[in-house]
Amino acid sequence: MAETAVTVPELSQQEMLHLNAEFETSPASKVIRWAVDTFDRSLVLAASFEDIVLVDLAVKVEPRLEVVFLDTGAHFPETLEFVESVRDRYDLNLTMTRPGPEAAAHPCGSAQCCQFRKVEPLRRAVEGRRAWMTALKRVDSATRADAPIVSWDASFGLVKINPVATWTNEDIDSYIADHDLPQHPLWARGYRSIGCAPTTRAVADGEDPRAGRWSGLDKTECGLHT
Repeated sequence: MAETAVTVPELSQQEMLHLNAEFETSPASKVIRWAVDTFDRSLVLAASFEDIVLVDLAVKVEPRLEVVFLDTGAHFPETLEFVESVRDRYDLNLTMTRPGPEAAAHPCGSAQCCQFRKVEPLRRAVEGRRAWMTALKRVDSATRADAPIVSWDASFGLVKINPVATWTNEDIDSYIADHDLPQHPLWARGYRSIGCAPTTRAVADGEDPRAGRWSGLDKTECGLHT
């Protein structure tokens, strides 16, 4: 039997400004609850699985929320193992994307690798949807310092929702400890921002957590959040 179509309201710029003002001091669970109630099956969560906190928060609100993981074909084996363990822990409604054949000409670390291994696969995964959630935080980098909690993402043609945008790294660590969440196995080896294996290194004590991403390359973002 075909599913009933979901009617999703349009959000005006004024409504998004109001929501951002309201959510600035709201718990992330309230933001997620609003997103689920507003967009229903037109909402997806794009997760790197380093962001276990957002997964935990989201499935407590809606256990069947679709979670999308972008398998670039260049992840650490530990990352793929962690994805499967988190899938089992929460019985996730998980979708794993794969790069298309055009990605073969763009190996990890090349100029357009993320475009073909992350951006285009996500674009296909969210086709027909109306909103996506991410674990983007303002403290991640200078380019994210002004990130809103709710915005229009013109690149993907979706409403973008960042429920933990206001969280600090200390907030994340405290939540993980307080809720006894599993951690990516590479964290214990100094990897605090984990992307693809060829372009990620461990960071030293006191070093910025994202310093290990694309180290030595003129790159700070993969294109999902620009």
